[in-house]
Amino acid sequence: MNPAGTAPSSPAPAATATATEFAPSARGGPGRRGLGPVGLVLAGGVSVQFGGALAVSLMPRAGALGVVTLRLVVAAVVLLLVCRPRLRGHSRADWGTVVVFGTTMAAMNGLFYQAVNRIPLGLAVTMEVLGPLALSVLASRRAVNLVWAGLALAGVFLLGGGGFGDLNTAGVAFALSAGAMWAAYIVFSARTGRRFPQADGLALAMGVAAVLFVPLGIAESGTKLLVPTTVGLGAGVAMLSSVLPYTLELLALRRLPASTFAILMSLEPAIAATAGFLVLGQSLTATQVVAIALVIAASMGAVRTHTRRTAPPAEPEA
Repeated sequence: MNPAGTAPSSPAPAATATATEFAPSARGGPGRRGLGPVGLVLAGGVSVQFGGALAVSLMPRAGALGVVTLRLVVAAVVLLLVCRPRLRGHSRADWGTVVVFGTTMAAMNGLFYQAVNRIPLGLAVTMEVLGPLALSVLASRRAVNLVWAGLALAGVFLLGGGGFGDLNTAGVAFALSAGAMWAAYIVFSARTGRRFPQADGLALAMGVAAVLFVPLGIAESGTKLLVPTTVGLGAGVAMLSSVLPYTLELLALRRLPASTFAILMSLEPAIAATAGFLVLGQSLTATQVVAIALVIAASMGAVRTHTRRTAPPAEPEA
């Protein structure tokens, strides 16, 4: 989910490794790979991106940092109440991992929301996906990944029109920085999953992220965060962008191979562009549509390459 989601919002291309860590079952037969889990993943992606569109519409009321604060606080409260993570019995290294994970999550969300406050949602998500894509390419270390990297760079070149002259420079910088944090989120998500059972680590990290962001939200928005309408819309953003997609993806991973999950998550730029058009009226040029398609193709290609490299060898027939 787009880790700029909770679990990103989100993992995208490099989610193969992360999703494998958390997938309770990725070995079901063909009968368990039907439209059910695929529909859950797509529904989670739609929820994340339309939640992002709702967040953009809320920014005039509460500001970008205020919206992030509301989202993280509500999501943290819900996850902590549902998961009820155990606080005792963890080592100093465990807590250090959770703190870094939460800090990364806070930075990822803050940077992404600063980006969508300046550039269209679909373009921001496309640039953000470059972070996990780069992580996936570097992790694979195969020559074919030069093709995927080339496709992604071509897409970025088209998005920027050769120099990003038509886009807000700060918005582009925030989106690319959010992508770097998304890649870090994927790494620390996997580490947290190895140290904590179920979703306990995620709940604790969400609490850390919320605590870190509250002062920033108060500094920017002050008492605006207490307006009932703003609080209600912020809760809606948290449910759409964090709680609901995480739940749907967790259910999907019980029946869906992690590689398939990662490929489906690669479609998020297209979903984000659709949400931006329907909710915010953000239209894209034909060139920008082609650019998004190139980045999606590069993302899917990198996932498939990584999957083939890490797949166990087939057992010989008797």
